[in-house]
Amino acid sequence: MSAVPSDLLSEEAFSPLSGSPLVLLAPGERVPTGAVAVLVDRDGHLPDVDAAAYDALVTTRAGAPMPWVSVAPGRLGAQLGAVQAMAARAPIATALLARVVRHGEGLAFDTALELESLAYSALLGGDEFARWMAARPAPDAGVQAADPVRYARDEEHVTLTLASPGNRNAMTAAMRDALYEALVNVLEDPSSPDLTLQAEGKCFSTGGSLAEFGTARDLARAHVIRTQHSAARVLHRLGSRATARLHGACIGSGIEVPAAAAHRIAAADLVVQLPELGMGLIPGAGGTVTLVRAIGRQRLLWLALGAFRIGAAQALDWGLIHAIEP
Repeated sequence: MSAVPSDLLSEEAFSPLSGSPLVLLAPGERVPTGAVAVLVDRDGHLPDVDAAAYDALVTTRAGAPMPWVSVAPGRLGAQLGAVQAMAARAPIATALLARVVRHGEGLAFDTALELESLAYSALLGGDEFARWMAARPAPDAGVQAADPVRYARDEEHVTLTLASPGNRNAMTAAMRDALYEALVNVLEDPSSPDLTLQAEGKCFSTGGSLAEFGTARDLARAHVIRTQHSAARVLHRLGSRATARLHGACIGSGIEVPAAAAHRIAAADLVVQLPELGMGLIPGAGGTVTLVRAIGRQRLLWLALGAFRIGAAQALDWGLIHAIEP
C-alpha cells in the first residue's frame, strides 16, 4: 500500500500557536492547508473560483453576489489591515471561528449550536480572553429592569418585548432565562400562537452584559446552561410563527438570537456588529448557526474578523433581514 501524502507539516505554518492563521490570497494562488484563507479580488473581476475553499471572499466589485463581500476600492486597504490586526491579536479565536462555521455549516441546527458552545467555553478558559479581561475598563452594567421581558397576548398573537432600556437591553443571565422561558411557553402553547419579538428603548440589544463576562467559574456547566437555555434554538423551532422586529444597535447576541426567527424586519436605523473576536471569543448565543444560515459563513467571518458594522440596507441586501419598515 502506498503512503498517503501528509499536510501536517505545512499546517504548522498557519497554526494559531505559531502566530496569525490568516492569509490573504490573490486569485489563482494556492490555498494553504490549515490557513484561514481570505480571497482578495482587487480588480473587481469576480474570478470563477471554488468559493467553498475560502473562509471569506472580498471584491471591489459593487453589489457582488453571495458569498462575496463588496468593499469600495478606497476602503479595501484599511479593512484588510483591520482583519489582519484582529487575527494577529486573537489567532486561536480566529482559527476556531473559521473551523466552527466550516464544520457547523453541514450540521443540524441543534448540533451546530452544541459545537459553537463547546468552542465558546474553551475560549472562555483561554489566554486571549484573559488578556481582554485584564485590559478592559470597569464595565457600566446600567440599570436592569426587574422584569426584563414583557409578555402580551392579543387573540392568537403573542408579543415578547425586551424591556430593560436602562442597560440597552443587554442580554444578562436574567434576561436570557426570562426570554427562554417565555419563548418555550409560546412554542408549547397548544393554540400555537404567532410570535413577535421586539424591544423598547433606543436599541434592540447591545448583546451580552459586559459586567457578567468572566464570572462563570464552571465552564462545563456554563456550556450546558448555554445550550439548554438557548433562545435561538426555541426561535428556530417556532419556524414560520416567529417574527423579529429590530431597531437601533443589534450587537453580538443582540443579532445572533433574533436572526433565528423566520421573519426579520428592521427599522432604518439598524446597526449590526459582531465584536467577539476582539474579546478573544467567538459568537456564543447561536450566531455561528443563525447568521451563517442567513448570510453564509464567508460573510459572517468577514464581519467578525473586522468587527465591521453594517446598516439596514446592507443587511437587507445580504438577507439578514427581509424588510425595512418604520
